Amino acid sequence: MKVLIDNGHGENTLGKRSPDGRLREWAYSREIADKVVSGLRKLGIDAERIVNEDTDVPLSERCRRANAIYSTTGKKAILISIHCNAAGSGDGWMKAKGWSVFVSNNASGNSKKLADCLAQAAECIPVSVRKPMPGQLYWQQNLAICRDTNCPAVLTENFFQDNKDDVEYLLSREGKDTVARIHIEGIVKYLKL
Repeated sequence: MKVLIDNGHGENTLGKRSPDGRLREWAYSREIADKVVSGLRKLGIDAERIVNEDTDVPLSERCRRANAIYSTTGKKAILISIHCNAAGSGDGWMKAKGWSVFVSNNASGNSKKLADCLAQAAECIPVSVRKPMPGQLYWQQNLAICRDTNCPAVLTENFFQDNKDDVEYLLSREGKDTVARIHIEGIVKYLKL
């Protein structure tokens, strides 16, 4: 099984940063993506980033890349898209906080299992997991990176880039290690199913 990591937005994407500018989502998601890929490879799991550019790669191209790899692996690949959440427009600090995982509205059973595995890993660490309702660990939205890929796919929102406490945590060594660990442990749990 090949694990595909999508690291979201590019340096030229407007917004996508903390109000004080210390956390920039494009750089943060790439750092975490590299930690996840490295951690998975150390465990003998085939993993790669699908976006190596620093600039924004359109969603259609990211989906095309994932679908091409899925096809060449004989339909043996999964995709995780790594992001930081935001409750506002980036102008000021907000109160929303926590970690969450999303699937598309047309999600396969395997996408939902992958989302559950990631959320269970987060809860075991433990971190605060945002849920749409009690008993459901993942959110469903019309997200192109999940909707338009053929493989099981999820999108993680790793805390809020417009919450002061979350930003402090995200920028700390502990926070970075924990965010990477959620992904690695959740993926390993899924692959063992």
